Amino acid sequence: MTATPPPPGWRRTPQAPSGIVAGVLVLALGLLAGRADVALLGVPLLLGVVWSARPGRRGAAPAQPGSPARFSDLADPGEQAPENIRARLHLDPPPAAEVVQARVSAPGHRTTTVVVEGAPRELDLGLRTVRTGPQPTFRVDVRAFGAGGATACEPVSVDAGERVVLPTVMRLGRVPLPRRLRGLTGPHTARRLGDGDELRDVHPFTPGDRLHRVDWRTTARRSPDLETLYVRRTYATAEATAVLVLDSRDDVGPDLRTWRGTGPQRVDEATSLDLARHAAASVASALVTAGDRVGLDDLGRRRRPLPPAAGQRHLRRVLHGLALSHAVGTPAHRLRAPRLPADAIVYLFSTVLDDEPVHLVRAWRAHGHPVVLVDTLPDVRPTHEEHMRMAWRVTRMEREDRLRRTVAEGVPVVRWAGSARDRAPVVLETLVRASRRHGAGAR
Repeated sequence: MTATPPPPGWRRTPQAPSGIVAGVLVLALGLLAGRADVALLGVPLLLGVVWSARPGRRGAAPAQPGSPARFSDLADPGEQAPENIRARLHLDPPPAAEVVQARVSAPGHRTTTVVVEGAPRELDLGLRTVRTGPQPTFRVDVRAFGAGGATACEPVSVDAGERVVLPTVMRLGRVPLPRRLRGLTGPHTARRLGDGDELRDVHPFTPGDRLHRVDWRTTARRSPDLETLYVRRTYATAEATAVLVLDSRDDVGPDLRTWRGTGPQRVDEATSLDLARHAAASVASALVTAGDRVGLDDLGRRRRPLPPAAGQRHLRRVLHGLALSHAVGTPAHRLRAPRLPADAIVYLFSTVLDDEPVHLVRAWRAHGHPVVLVDTLPDVRPTHEEHMRMAWRVTRMEREDRLRRTVAEGVPVVRWAGSARDRAPVVLETLVRASRRHGAGAR
């Protein structure tokens, strides 16, 4: 018995030949045994295979089936909320499809297979990750099956593309500020005369003083005849300027085997660049919320830095710039440190795996810029391979020597990994109090 060939774009599945073989065997056994009732059991199997492949019936496919799946555009397809990447899959199978099989996969996650009825529908997909920056997302392999699974459409693969995952923000209190403040207005009290709320002194009226500053009570007490007017002089207000310098030259994780760039990074383990993005975003949010100006520079990429500015809109640009930063191989050696605005404090986020961050810190301090070094190397897991264990021991000792020299030169180091990350707000608050005791301009 010859079955009807499948329409173009569809092909037979193993179920069709298996049904034919099973039907023929049952029919032959019934004839050989002289059992008509057994022979009749094979007839439905053969008729089911032929019927499911008849053109124009349920299970027969159109000549050219279209794409059975696509991803819809989200409200902001380029940026996703941290730790939660979402997408919507639209399934639009051919009219003759009885069921649709969708196999959903994502890097670092288990593959999930879903079988739904052959009708248009929408599926909401989601995955969780601690990684930030450009992240590959969903890949879906879709295949439509005809009635009884005798025919199947050619499988179609749909890719959701990359999503830019913005770093999260940890709530911080006060953070260190530069010793000298700039600007004519701002949230902090400067050490110069101007319009502000903090009283400096009461002084005789001089040309240039404003009349609304006259203190009539003091004038009536000191000069009853009003021969001399006395005005209240206040300290001016100003704003601080901070520059976040991100060291994206390397991106290493807790697993030493991935430091060579050969193994994939796990999605449930933050790398050094993920920690640097999180730390920089937290510091930027604290500064912008207080009304200060924040700039961004990247040591791993030779591009124009983001100039210091204030406001929530600028904070959004800073977060987006942090998310787009990534390691681009071995960068060229810098002949000089990045130029910074006058009287700006520098927050350097680095793993300190080489001497260049130490040289940059010394260059900035030589120009009068205070520096806070944020250590973003994740906690390294022990390894059983002897050569890696020996290499890490040497690397760790060299790194600790650099950090000790940096602290000895008066540069504070804040650890931002593991359990030390939870204590970072307290460490920054301690630095603010220490700077106040030494007379530095901090809040």
